[in-house]
Amino acid sequence: MMKSRVNIFTRIIITLLILNINQVNGQILKDSAAFRMIENCVDEIYNLRFDEARTICNLINQKYPGHPGVYLLNGMIKYWENYPMLAGSLAIKSYLADMHNCIRFCEKKFNSGHEAEYLLINLCARGMLMMFYSDNDFSSEVIPLATSTYPFIRQSFNYTSVYYDFNFFTGLYNYYREAYPEAYPVYKAFAFLFPRGDMVKGIKELQLAGSNSLVLKAESYSFLSWISTNFEHNFSLATYYSKVLYELYPENTQYLSSYIKNLLLIKNYDEAENLMCHHAQESQNSFFHAKFEIYKGILQEKKYRNNDLAFRLYEKGVRDISSFQNYGNEYAAYAYYGLSRISDLKGDKNKKKIYQKKAIELSVFKDIDFND
Repeated sequence: MMKSRVNIFTRIIITLLILNINQVNGQILKDSAAFRMIENCVDEIYNLRFDEARTICNLINQKYPGHPGVYLLNGMIKYWENYPMLAGSLAIKSYLADMHNCIRFCEKKFNSGHEAEYLLINLCARGMLMMFYSDNDFSSEVIPLATSTYPFIRQSFNYTSVYYDFNFFTGLYNYYREAYPEAYPVYKAFAFLFPRGDMVKGIKELQLAGSNSLVLKAESYSFLSWISTNFEHNFSLATYYSKVLYELYPENTQYLSSYIKNLLLIKNYDEAENLMCHHAQESQNSFFHAKFEIYKGILQEKKYRNNDLAFRLYEKGVRDISSFQNYGNEYAAYAYYGLSRISDLKGDKNKKKIYQKKAIELSVFKDIDFND
């Protein structure tokens, strides 16, 4: 539970920091050609085209050798190429080296006349590190890193300007300042330290950023889908946003997975099944295929009423996704809810309770259970 809350928090920080990159003056960001290369590189990363992303990153490095932004892009490539990056991944050592080198060079060059640029790249690298540490429950690393990052976050407010992208920042603040303490009352006392937000205004600002921003379309739609699903329980709206995100980055299996999940939540089983059939063989990512086993279980249970096959698919999905540790908890919970429902129909009340207990233990948002 705490890990998932930290993930939400660190994800917000990361995207808030990245949005400012196109708003400030700096060495590499004043170069329009280099900026376009950065945009293209990020697009290739999100579309999981890593060879192309590395080629662009190398071109940037040739033009600006040793620039810390290159370390950041290389780290992003490694993160997505090895997603989910588990604690035992062989890529961790290289990934951490990229992030730490990025931070070190940014802080070394901070007073070089390009303060804003190096500050923001520094913060992005720190955000990427926090994401990795929190994803793997390395709380002993998250807390000191977050503490040392706070002064840099305060400095970043000195360099903001008004762009459509800025609506992403204000939108997230306005929404989460009100919604998060309501969802998790333990944070209400802490929230009173900050000015009040406006949830309705926050959503409008995120929509504006999604429609008009230069570099934050994906993150804007991703958060709009996430908020619509988990906080607003408006699954139809979440499906719309996740579809937009999928169409922006059709090769990103994580975005595809989110879109299929939302289609299942609104009971559009035909479209979900068509997408699964179309994309089933396109990815070699075993995490992606483990989620698909659980989605297939939902289809067999809900669309075809084949509970025996659904039960086997849920069991296989749980086994396959267990190796992904905390990354797979949300999806394992969906499977356990399904196993509980089918056990109930079979009259096995004991197994129903066992599976339901496991589902609740793994769930962060208890209302997302596919029980209806």
